[in-house]
Amino acid sequence: MTTNAFYPIGQAGVPWSDKEKQQWFNQTVKSRSYQQEVVTELTALSTDFTLTQYGELTINPTLYPLYALTSLNWDNSKPIMLITGGVHGYETSGVHGAITFLKEQAKNYENKCNIVVLPCISPWGYEHILRWNPYTVDPNRSFVNNSISEEAANAMQFIASLKGEIKLHIDLHETTDSDESEFRPALAARDGEDYLVGTIPDGFYLVGDSENKQVEFQKAIIEAVKEVTHIAPADEKGEIIGSKQQGEGIINYPVKSLGLCAGMTDALYSTTTEVYPDSAKATPDDCNKAQVCAIKAAFDFILE
Repeated sequence: MTTNAFYPIGQAGVPWSDKEKQQWFNQTVKSRSYQQEVVTELTALSTDFTLTQYGELTINPTLYPLYALTSLNWDNSKPIMLITGGVHGYETSGVHGAITFLKEQAKNYENKCNIVVLPCISPWGYEHILRWNPYTVDPNRSFVNNSISEEAANAMQFIASLKGEIKLHIDLHETTDSDESEFRPALAARDGEDYLVGTIPDGFYLVGDSENKQVEFQKAIIEAVKEVTHIAPADEKGEIIGSKQQGEGIINYPVKSLGLCAGMTDALYSTTTEVYPDSAKATPDDCNKAQVCAIKAAFDFILE
């Protein structure tokens, strides 16, 4: 059998065994600190929000506690507005955009709704700047019953414990150049499939739910984010990452059947944001601001 021409682990056409998965894990490198960059920020917010540890990652429970921040004055009669970030640990602005929203904007809405934020669902992935968890599992394909992803299973259990109606779920993501240079080749190698080269959209876009299309809601977010960063254009096929554009910067997926984080509730309004941090037209600060802007636009559309 031949080795993969497009990825240094495994053999062409052969799905990874535990040996290859361990080989992949052994090459991972811790590149930043979840405790210093995220947990300290959440602790600082604990005077304004209820900070709850809803689980931990068994690979190192001390280093990787899982946290949620919720409204201090919870009112079961008010709608729940759910924000999730860091499902893919390498997508930095999802984590820090959620935290920045809590710092700068959340107080403007606390009388109208209950706010719930899970800012870093995959802390090991955050530290290692990776899409997968330590076991080569993609948490954002794992929001399903009997999930094999601790990250997804813990988040779903916590969200199921909330009292009240979840009106909004906005899940904060990025599409990076490393999707094509690392993560999609690794996925093909892991599954013993051919790697098909794709393209990375230059700009911000949204992924809605094809089973629950909320066109005006998605449009409202796009219009707001235009003031902060550019919107990804469709390609020559009228597609964004292989899906037909449904409006400027908008595509739809069947989020529940794909096991995506955005499908873990029955919220009337749900969307996944996708920021492009590698664009020559955007800075990391622009990406954080785009995430905050998207959250704010979602809240305003629903509450006002």
